[in-house]
Amino acid sequence: MPLPRLRIAMSTEDLRPGLQQIRAEFEIPRGFPADVEAEARAIDADGAGSGRPERADHRHLPFVTIDPPGSKDLDQAFFAERAKGGYRVHYAIADVAPFVPPEGAIDREAWRRGLTRYLPDGKAPLHPTALSDDRASLLPDVDRPALLWTIDLDASGAVQESRLEPTVVRSLRAYSYAEVQSALDSGSAEEPLRHLREIGRILEAREVERDGVSLNLPSREVARVGSGYVFRYERVLPVEQWNAQISLLAGHCAATIMLEGGIGVLRTLPPVDRRRRATLERAAKGLGIEWPNKASLGDVVRGQDGSTPESAAFLTQATHALRGAGYTVVGEGADGAGAMEHGALRMKYAHVTAPLRRLVDRYANEIVVSLCAGKPVPDWAAKGLPNLPETMADADRRSDAVEAAVLNLAESLVLAPHVGSTFRATVIDAEEDHARIMLRDPPVVEKVKADGVELGTMVEVRLVEADPARRSITFELA
Repeated sequence: MPLPRLRIAMSTEDLRPGLQQIRAEFEIPRGFPADVEAEARAIDADGAGSGRPERADHRHLPFVTIDPPGSKDLDQAFFAERAKGGYRVHYAIADVAPFVPPEGAIDREAWRRGLTRYLPDGKAPLHPTALSDDRASLLPDVDRPALLWTIDLDASGAVQESRLEPTVVRSLRAYSYAEVQSALDSGSAEEPLRHLREIGRILEAREVERDGVSLNLPSREVARVGSGYVFRYERVLPVEQWNAQISLLAGHCAATIMLEGGIGVLRTLPPVDRRRRATLERAAKGLGIEWPNKASLGDVVRGQDGSTPESAAFLTQATHALRGAGYTVVGEGADGAGAMEHGALRMKYAHVTAPLRRLVDRYANEIVVSLCAGKPVPDWAAKGLPNLPETMADADRRSDAVEAAVLNLAESLVLAPHVGSTFRATVIDAEEDHARIMLRDPPVVEKVKADGVELGTMVEVRLVEADPARRSITFELA
């Protein structure tokens, strides 16, 4: 379940005790074991020929990367052009497998970690930074091994043909989202970036047609104001959504290829059931979010940009309705075609675009590139498939727990000066003697002791405790 993105704008000293406690409590590593670092240093640094006997050359294509400012672990590079009455999308993905010897020290540590964890005081990467932030990263102005998606779309955005192949690329520039958005808004963007906007909008329209849901959660910045802290909201830029649509496109093509080949691993999610939808509808009513009678969840979500406390609160609650995401191995544990679908995206989908930061992507990419080449899937990739769902589920749980702890720390810092104050809140769930309430501002979700309260109603609650040292927040009905 995704959590709201959180950025911290306060001194390190403000956060240091709480973050140190979180790192210790969740056993977040600061570095890598000596054997992992030694293996990383020993791996051939010649990116142009890294680990594959046959590799094409696409250094002539003017790729760019688009990421948050300061990012070094660059998984994807983009270029697009008009072709065949539609578009040809070139999407380069970091080719990580040649840098990770099967069953070696890096591989074993990656299986222990599962994914990169991000905290306000730094990340705990999946791979040693010599690889993730350097030799395997699609940094600008250097030749890099990559797996290249070539995806032909017609004018409506329907996939006509797709393939994945090993190649070499050379990114021309590392853009931030804000830089690209500014260039597009001012009319100074180069043609490939204008194509990104055109293709992104077309793919968004297709998502609406199939009633898919992409949750674009706003960033929450914790900023000091006087002697206390407040949450500020930063809406998702349109270019972030268009870039995400390209990633979803590649994931859909990968899922299709793996299903046709009879081997692979998909990202799956059960559809939202009636109870969770009803709960979300009542929460929307309490927050003043309009939900027309015939509107779908996707319709309502797309109408929110997260720029207000109420909108941010609704999108946060929507993440709870989209629970149960996991990984399903093709041909195993799937009861019918519906079990292989992502219930929010309303399509077949696989994680393949973040191999520097997510273990499963390296395996899915190796399977897809083998199927596209008509070659057998390597033994290491096939052998790893049965254990990936459980390993990734455990990694997701640990990552969610860390993110929730950081969010609790931030919320307790914001609320600490207001102990004894009353807040308006919406009842978003009710049990026998407890209710889950969501404050309107800040959009904090907590339990309170309560009998007989109805879902969707507004209540007043008093803040009894907000202790950053224990990340503890307690409310009572006022």
